[in-house]
Parts: sequence; C-alpha cells; structure tokens
Amino acid sequence: MIKFLFKTFSLFPLPVLHALGALLGWVVYGLSANYRQKIDMHSRIAFPGNELARLNAVKGSVKHAGMALLELPFLWGLSTQQGAARCTNISGWDVVQRAQAKGKGIIFLTPHMGSFESTAQIFSTRAPITVLYRPNRKAELQSIIEKSRARDNVAIAPTTLGGVKILLKALKRGEAVGMLPDQVPAQGEGVWAPMFGQPAYTMTLPGRLHNATGAAIVLAIGYRKPGGQGFCLELYQGPESLSANPVEAATQVNAEMEKLILMRPEQYYWGYERYKPPKGQHSQEERS
Repeated sequence: MIKFLFKTFSLFPLPVLHALGALLGWVVYGLSANYRQKIDMHSRIAFPGNELARLNAVKGSVKHAGMALLELPFLWGLSTQQGAARCTNISGWDVVQRAQAKGKGIIFLTPHMGSFESTAQIFSTRAPITVLYRPNRKAELQSIIEKSRARDNVAIAPTTLGGVKILLKALKRGEAVGMLPDQVPAQGEGVWAPMFGQPAYTMTLPGRLHNATGAAIVLAIGYRKPGGQGFCLELYQGPESLSANPVEAATQVNAEMEKLILMRPEQYYWGYERYKPPKGQHSQEERS
C-alpha cells in the first residue's frame, strides 16, 4: 500500500504536491492537539518575547511540514539528475571548493528544515556523498528508503556503529558526508547541550568525526521556492574546528544550527521533538 501511494504521488507535478502538502499540514495541525502543543512549545523557546515572529514561523512551518511529506515521492521517484535540476540556484559553492582543496573530506550539517532530502541529490551531481539516516522499523518503508536514497554518488549509512565506520571511511577518502545534527541520538551517543537556551540531547558524532579526520564543516540549507518552483541550496562555512570536549562541540554545533534555522524559521519543523530525551534516558532536569 505504501509503495503504491509513493508511486502514485511521484507522478504529480511538484507545484501540485506542494499545494496539497500545505493543505495536509494544516489538516494535521487542526486535528492533533499534541502536535499543536509541540509546535507552540518549541517555537516559544526560540522566540521569547517576539510573538509576531513566532506566529509567522509557525504558520510557515505547518505548511512546509506537509510539503516535505508529499515531495518525498517526487524526489525519490526521479533520477538524481532530474531531482538536482529542480535546484535553481546554489550559493556558497566556493566554501565547498575550499574544503575539497584540503583533501580531508567534508561534513555537511543541516537541521530539520526545508527540503533537506534534496541537498544530497544536488551535491551528488558534482561529487560523491554518504548520508547518515535512521532506519525505519517498518520493513516496507525501510525498503523504499534504501532504494530511494541510495543512488549514483549517494551512499547511505545507518545510525549504528557500522554506519559510523562507513562515514569514517568516506571522509578518509576525502569525500563528503551529510547528517542532521538536530536529530535526537540514541542513549549514550549524545550529550546535553543548549539549543535556543534549552537543554537538548545532542549527537556527538560531528565532533568525533571532525577530530578523527580533520574534515571541514560546511553548513547547508535546501529551502523551497514558493509555488512549487523548486529548491535553492545555500552553503556556509562552518566552524574551523570543533572542541575535543563532547559537550563543547555539541554546543558549537547547536549554535550553528540556530543560525541556520533563524535564517528561514518558516521552513523549520517546529513540531520535531528536539528536546525529548532518548529512550531510556532521563531529561537533564530529571537528572539534576
């Protein structure tokens, strides 16, 4: 059933999918009190005392969350070249070129915002990239993810010890890897670090990979253009170095994610459970 729906929606034009996605986003927002509560809570943390900015961010986020869901079949159903062709502008490519010149690999970091699914496809038309992903428990959906995300010049690495080894090997070959550092890691794979001033369990992987290889840190946003007209990729220089101290490194990464999010807060997924503890882990408040 899931495969049938993906196949069907992959045939729709992107403007139609984005229009339907925006509607879907509002439907989910209206039906789920829990979802509304999460968006409200998370956006208030990021916009204390600025209600107008918060409301604008929330209105956009509700629509973009639906767009993100319905554009997946479109992006996954296209060839890499077709998907990348939907990116009408790339800014900051000189940042990538400087990083490539060092020959130690690149760690791309992007938060849960915009069309982060498109960023790897766009980059892969120019160089190989390995992307970290969390395996899905549903076998049918996991099969779709593996077949759709892994493609020419795009390899995937699960959030396991084996996946970390895959990322390390790619960096040591001088290639690029990509990850969403605001994804809540499993117990024992993160530390508590501030995110918009609130303790958030944060992965230590970017710091560990950087300090093991000397790979350059590059920040990326794949944001949507209005009216379903495609995507734009923005690239920025990340920190020159990340601390060897896990908490300090995680704090550095979160600070960079905050900057990216505030550039286009309407495309951030404020409903994402950024502040939840991983399974088996107490919140920082409970541990105090």
